[in-house]
Amino acid sequence: MTNNDQTDPIDEIAGLGRWSMVRGTPHLSLSAVAMRLLGMESREAGQPWRLRVVPEDRDVLDGALDAIASRGAAVACEFRLIEREQGVRWLRLQSVASPQGTVVNGMLTDVTLMKRAALRERFNFALTQYLIGTDTLDEAVYKIIHLVCEELGWEWGAFWALDHSGAAEVLRCRHIWHTPDRDYLQLRSAAAMLAVQAGDGAVGQTWLSGQSLWVDVSAAHGDVSRVQAAAQCGLQSGFFFPVTYVGADERLHSVGVLEFFSAEPRQREAQLPGLAESISALIAQAGQRMVQQERVRVLAQTDEMTGLFNRAHFHALLDAACARGERFGLLYIDLDQFKPINDGFGHAAGNMVLCQFAERLRQLAPAGARIARLGGDEFAMMTPAGAGQQVLDVLAAEILDAARTRFNYLGHDLSVSASIGVSLFPLHGADTAQLLHSADAAMYLSKRNGRNLVSYFCNESDTQQRVVAAQLLMLSALQDALQRNEFFVEYQPICDLQNDKVVGLEALIRWRKADGSIVPPDQFIPVAEQSRLIVYIGRWVIEQVCRDLPRLQAAGLPDIQVHVNMAAPEFLDDDLPRELMAIVEAAGVDPARICLELTEGVIMRRIEKTLPIMQELVRLGFEISLDDFGMGYSSLSLLKTLPISSIKIDRVFLQGVPHNRNDCAIVRTIIDLGLNMQLRIIAEGVESAAQLGFLRQFDCTQVQGYLSGRPMELHSLLAQHGELSANLTVRPCPPARHTLSI
Repeated sequence: MTNNDQTDPIDEIAGLGRWSMVRGTPHLSLSAVAMRLLGMESREAGQPWRLRVVPEDRDVLDGALDAIASRGAAVACEFRLIEREQGVRWLRLQSVASPQGTVVNGMLTDVTLMKRAALRERFNFALTQYLIGTDTLDEAVYKIIHLVCEELGWEWGAFWALDHSGAAEVLRCRHIWHTPDRDYLQLRSAAAMLAVQAGDGAVGQTWLSGQSLWVDVSAAHGDVSRVQAAAQCGLQSGFFFPVTYVGADERLHSVGVLEFFSAEPRQREAQLPGLAESISALIAQAGQRMVQQERVRVLAQTDEMTGLFNRAHFHALLDAACARGERFGLLYIDLDQFKPINDGFGHAAGNMVLCQFAERLRQLAPAGARIARLGGDEFAMMTPAGAGQQVLDVLAAEILDAARTRFNYLGHDLSVSASIGVSLFPLHGADTAQLLHSADAAMYLSKRNGRNLVSYFCNESDTQQRVVAAQLLMLSALQDALQRNEFFVEYQPICDLQNDKVVGLEALIRWRKADGSIVPPDQFIPVAEQSRLIVYIGRWVIEQVCRDLPRLQAAGLPDIQVHVNMAAPEFLDDDLPRELMAIVEAAGVDPARICLELTEGVIMRRIEKTLPIMQELVRLGFEISLDDFGMGYSSLSLLKTLPISSIKIDRVFLQGVPHNRNDCAIVRTIIDLGLNMQLRIIAEGVESAAQLGFLRQFDCTQVQGYLSGRPMELHSLLAQHGELSANLTVRPCPPARHTLSI
């Protein structure tokens, strides 16, 4: 090798090192810049810089130099050079092809900055991918230690974090990664046994100061045992840096300390110090993200008020338990008499009861149980896998006792109880929906049997399930029937006994399905009354009656009055008077032509609500009749205040007339009461001449029943009466199949 000490100013400025080689020889002639790039002094002979080439890159470099020497080829290769002062540097060797010449010329350039920039970008990308793809900070940190050691050429990496298990604040080693080419047993043992206090040794100093720290293994440090162990492993230098972030409180928070040891005499110009800040920031961000994700996860799975699992997450837990196939029990818990607490003391008192009961459930739950608030005052508990009948019995009894234990709110003792239903997997359901349905049905059995009870799902509950399912199907079919216009109205005559005239008709709702079959009213009316659907059906009947009244009047029944049954939900609606008035006005019908029938139960159940509505309807011109009189629990003191024009004697009392003494006495009493209150008396279910004679004898006003006419559709009614007058003699009709009047 020959060296050219002459320095070209242009080369110096550009950082270009020139070199030349005589073909067939391995020696390079180097310019001053090239020598400096290779870390050589002019007095050095031979090629000592070749020994500082990273071993992994030597084959590539040797191959390039051989190609130049043998063929004069144009080559370009990059290799790493390790220097004591500058650490690892990247150099690029390029030659100009000279296949015919004896001398090959080329250039040597330092590409370390470019390589480090690319490495930093690649490294940061890899870090980001690791942190995004991990669910725990520990997993992410271990992957980062591995990445740093492999990419940047460090032999040992470890992560130290606070140990929260003891009273004193110490740092312990959480993760270690090292190359497999050395014996690190002593260093691992020293790290595993060490509890580092703030300021103690390199790790403690880094933790306390929040600043990175270089360590020369040959120097003395506080953690002497570890430094000695590192030296025995052939390690020479160490780099320590903190993992910190600034929190929402604008304070610096420390996640831990990362340490790396190298077998090379690394210095501050190495790549790791330049990446330390990025590594620290990314780990800290990942830590914050995972904390936030955990908070979001907990919020998504937790009932905000009680801190128990919410309905959605409890269903997911049940799904997982069913998938595992292990036997477990499900307790469905509903608090009894909870609504009066809300009504009497306010929601704050109710919330206090819910929170305290939730805490009692936590204390009672066996290990492995899962508890949830499903909503309102409903709770559920899933027992651990394999829990037997005895465990369930004891647990359910303890929950009943916990619910009965009084709750104190502002000095007031509040009492509730619990109704519990129990279902077993897989006996009472193969999935979450079936199990919950079974437990819910069992819970309602407890309520029906007096509350404060535990009921296990059984065949009776199964029957109840089928009843509920049938009701749901019926409700859906009713909705379809309204849309398809499958309902129709039949009218049954009401006759005046003084002149034997038809003075009224009762409108009776009927349902004919698309296949022509008739659904009995006692099957669909109760279902409709349990939902808002009865209101829509009731409005439909009123509208149909208003369409039919002009035809009835034109057919010779000018003063006819139509009685329409009203259900409880309809008559508890403040908008009822306004809506009914809008219907009759739109049809051009006098409201006096319509008499609204209410049962005693509807009126007396909410007299304070129904009475103002009744008074407003009467003011608008409608009439009101009290249906099924004597079947409810009427208060005579309230009866005299009702704005009614007539009362109906229920058919039950007419069945024994005139032979049953008690029935006769009851009917006579109702007639006398009505007449003295100046009300019309309508007797329902009149089917015989003997009944009719008895009613005439005691001055009953009007009658309704098969004797005077059975229910019929409008076209049949018009065909029977045609253009005749309203004079219809009350005479017996042929026997007919009984039709329920609802």
